[in-house]
Amino acid sequence: MGTGGTSPRERYRAQVHAEIKQHAWEQVATTGVSALSLNAIAKRMGMSGPALYRYFASRDELLTELIRDAYRSLADAVLAAADSGADVAGLAHVVRDWALADPQRYFLLYGTPVPCYHAPQDTAKITSEMMAVLIDAHTAALSAEAPATPFDAHLEEHRHWADGSAPTAALRKSLAFWTRVHGVVSLELAGHFNGMGFDPALLFQQELDELLAH
Repeated sequence: MGTGGTSPRERYRAQVHAEIKQHAWEQVATTGVSALSLNAIAKRMGMSGPALYRYFASRDELLTELIRDAYRSLADAVLAAADSGADVAGLAHVVRDWALADPQRYFLLYGTPVPCYHAPQDTAKITSEMMAVLIDAHTAALSAEAPATPFDAHLEEHRHWADGSAPTAALRKSLAFWTRVHGVVSLELAGHFNGMGFDPALLFQQELDELLAH
């Protein structure tokens, strides 16, 4: 046995597994997820197609692992910021910074769904970790005078996805945060603000200011 109780064969397999994913991320970044190709990765690595399929049985299996890794990366960034004391605005900037650092990775999670592909159900657990952080942050910032809205009554009957002790207003604000933050970030990364002349960062901050004012 080698270092850490793993054999040379196991270490080699882990190294090739990681290299395949690295090439996959590079391919996604340059050509988009729809062009992800195991055969192209195999050719770049000097492997045969059948040899690479011993590591990932299909494109969808590789795609699933990339999606899990991306969700975990974003969740870890959000959780680390919360542990460091970030408030709602700070968490929003963490999400935007993460997205700007690798737009194709962001679109893998929040862009157009890949045709005929269904994301793994276990990613819901990771997203629930992020939502729990947002709910805690909004609960801490909630004003005692926060007025109820018609949507609050609806949420009272549809809150199985959240901590049962969180105020309904905090759930509503967390959902508003998630939709508006991702809305602005998605439009920015897709280039819909190009040519309009304004700074998307200032628009993003304006959206946060309005969210936090209500």
